Amino acid sequence: MSEHRQSKKRRYITWGVAGVAVVAGGGIAATNSMAATTWPAQKTYTGRAFDTCAAPSLAAMKAWHGGLYGAAAVYIGGKNRGCSQPNLTASWVKSLTTVGWKFIPLYVGSQPSCGSGGSVKISASTAAAVGKSEADDAVAKSAALGFKAGSPVYLDMESYDTTNTSCNNAVLTYVRAFDKELHAKIYRSGLYGFSSSSAKAIATATNKTDLPGNLWYALWDKTNTTTSDWPWGSAQFTNHSRAHQYMVNSKETRGGYTITVDRDAWDAPVAITG
Repeated sequence: MSEHRQSKKRRYITWGVAGVAVVAGGGIAATNSMAATTWPAQKTYTGRAFDTCAAPSLAAMKAWHGGLYGAAAVYIGGKNRGCSQPNLTASWVKSLTTVGWKFIPLYVGSQPSCGSGGSVKISASTAAAVGKSEADDAVAKSAALGFKAGSPVYLDMESYDTTNTSCNNAVLTYVRAFDKELHAKIYRSGLYGFSSSSAKAIATATNKTDLPGNLWYALWDKTNTTTSDWPWGSAQFTNHSRAHQYMVNSKETRGGYTITVDRDAWDAPVAITG
């Protein structure tokens, strides 16, 4: 499972549309450092989404519009991002926002030293400083694409050995620093991770201070839900704060374009654009 994200550079690309977008305020209650600031209203999408490594052309996006999906994750940056992004520009985002797409900003920062994902690893001695600096980069990349203040940034954290206490503590230190800096810049925090490891570490942490307010869990059970297979307490990550990657390597043909995507059930924040 931990190699899944790294293999995306070899994939095809696909995009589509369905579901409902609303404005809501969920996903912030668990993040203490946000409490004193007046925040832009959260833009929530509820429906099917997908993620894929490299953003496709405008033609591919438009061909898939009106299909199964209503939102798509885009890899905005990070030292461990697996694909170049020649199509991912502010004008691309603006054009496709007009069409009706919703976007999910995904950032692949430093990865656990006790995991196999990525070449740039988290060090215990620099975890806090690196987390802060990479959050600054994530915000800069988001803003450059037209994702406004109040948008989420989902930190991609690959699978790792959560029983390795020193490694797990370094990961949590990094994530807290990343999220605290996002909040200081008026961006919401989220995390993509595996239900067996990286997402589990967030959901089960005793100290919730500065941990993500939105959790995107990878559990490949082919079930389009954020509730019936939710692995943790029913009171956690409520009020439009959950997403579920439920299927990978789904080869689909729409509008003359055949592309392989990962499917997501979404009930969480998406980028504020326009």
